[in-house]
Amino acid sequence: MAALQHRTIELIRSQQEQLLAKWIENLASASQAQDTRMSQRELDAQAREFWRLFLDAISAANVGTLGGREWQDTRRFLEELSRDRVLKGFSSSETASFLFSLKRPLFELIQQNYANDAAQLGDQLWAISELLDLLGLHSVQAFQKTREDVIQRQQEEMLELSTPVVKLWEGVLALPMIGTLDSQRTQVVMESLLQRIVDTGSEIAIIDITGVPTVDTLVAQHLLKTVTAIRLMGADAIISGVRPQIAQTIVHLGLDLQGIVTKANLADALALALKRTGQTVVRTER
Repeated sequence: MAALQHRTIELIRSQQEQLLAKWIENLASASQAQDTRMSQRELDAQAREFWRLFLDAISAANVGTLGGREWQDTRRFLEELSRDRVLKGFSSSETASFLFSLKRPLFELIQQNYANDAAQLGDQLWAISELLDLLGLHSVQAFQKTREDVIQRQQEEMLELSTPVVKLWEGVLALPMIGTLDSQRTQVVMESLLQRIVDTGSEIAIIDITGVPTVDTLVAQHLLKTVTAIRLMGADAIISGVRPQIAQTIVHLGLDLQGIVTKANLADALALALKRTGQTVVRTER
């Protein structure tokens, strides 16, 4: 990274109040100050805090790269700011513009004071530009990581919501499957279902695949893993929702369901489960 000269650093420090005022003005013109997701007071506080950390960092004896200790507090501030922007619904470009809007007042200051030295002017403009670009890149990387964490957490929550374990009868649980069954979802299914078997002491678990669009070798393997885990817990498993198309696919693929009981619909599976538990449903006369 190009180095800032001592003259440039002293120039920035001597004009810090004017630079900060112009920067906040640029933020306002970029509509960040009028954004309902963030108040004017909060935006000003963030700008002033970053500016304080920025001045401390560039005033260090050896600025070096952003990986140095002098930038530690600045990096932490940008990471927290990026996380806050993710949670408030800002985009990565809006987050990066918080820093990039600082370029203009700094460029204007350097141009005014290095106007008679083209070589030094170009060198210091490049140094400032590269420094702010690195800071912007760090904030975007922190933004991206936070957004990925949020998306992953939302996916996990959706998986849990999409695989509810329902108690149909005393000793009988049902797990309606909707959508594609992959490795991650199989793990969530097994964990939630096995825990419910332990909690309720159920003897039979019905896995309903009516909402599963297709069954291939991989899906069948995931089903077998789930059934095996259920059996290891001392319970029986019934797979319901085996439509004609799925039955033909299983036959064509040569899949062996290893003696697993299957039913065409959930009602038939429930009737079989009640029969196995020694219970019957009797129609009462009105």
